[in-house]
Amino acid sequence: MTTHTPRVFSGIKPSGGLTLGNYLGAIKRFVDMQGQEFETIYCVVDLHAITVWQDPAVLKDATREVAAGFIASGIDPSQSILFNQSQVPAHAELGWIFNCVARVGWMNRMTQFKDKAGKNAEQVSLGLYAYPSLMAADILLYHATHVPVGEDQKQHVELTRDIASKFNHDFKAGDFFPLCEPIIEGPATRVMNLRDGTKKMSKSGESDMERINMTDDADKIAKKFKKAKTDPEPLPETLDGLKDRPEARNLVDIYASLSEVTPEAVISEYAGAGWGRFKPALADLAVEKLAPISQEMARLMKKPDEIDAILAKGSEKADAIAQPILQKTYDIVGLVRSR
Repeated sequence: MTTHTPRVFSGIKPSGGLTLGNYLGAIKRFVDMQGQEFETIYCVVDLHAITVWQDPAVLKDATREVAAGFIASGIDPSQSILFNQSQVPAHAELGWIFNCVARVGWMNRMTQFKDKAGKNAEQVSLGLYAYPSLMAADILLYHATHVPVGEDQKQHVELTRDIASKFNHDFKAGDFFPLCEPIIEGPATRVMNLRDGTKKMSKSGESDMERINMTDDADKIAKKFKKAKTDPEPLPETLDGLKDRPEARNLVDIYASLSEVTPEAVISEYAGAGWGRFKPALADLAVEKLAPISQEMARLMKKPDEIDAILAKGSEKADAIAQPILQKTYDIVGLVRSR
């Protein structure tokens, strides 16, 4: 029985800019896991970004922006490994091995592919179809044991477990690849649109007012929360009272996550309050927590060489973990390694 080092891996795709959803649903949790009992590895997954066409200059800028978001939010490169995926070729190499392990039927069940491809499934790239096996490689390349993800990515972690199990079984490899655990927690792991509480906050939404961008300054953050869609009713006495009030529930969840309390505690404090009291309080809290991050991101983006140096050092650390695991994988599969 192999004992795997407790290790966290997760990544964010550099496409369209970071939003509050990325921060509360992912980056904030990455920061919280740093320095605990895990080794923490965080990645800007630029190979995933090119599953749909990207302007090369925009992609480079977006990759640095995501890295800046990580750093500004509190990811410490001396405590966590931070890098961009394409600088560690082993991701693509293990991804191919897993393309040969994963079954077409498994890929056909991936709901995110159906959502992204829509009616144009015949026209999208092979990379978009197969990217869940690359995601499995991202995780298993480091023998990661825990993966903090949003609810919408849980299916991909389950696929990763299936690929690990099939590889271990087919090649009689014991438990060489661990069965990683998804970590889905917190009141705002799925942050919703500020204009429509039934839709996820998205980088690609039509109106800039429906999302908080991590590059927004204090004035924009405050304005967007004060103008966020709500309903006429005051906040209820209990959380159950928000059941059919998606916009209200979203704002309560965001407040809870930013203040690191439960949604029940927020309701307890603001029961009976109107939006004229709650939304300014939420705006003030968001500015307090988010404005310093956007300021530091702006500073870093003016110094791309500083970001690149951090990513270079991180990729060297990541490669040092990845290469022995990849080489052992090749040995298990039966590929000749004569140099």
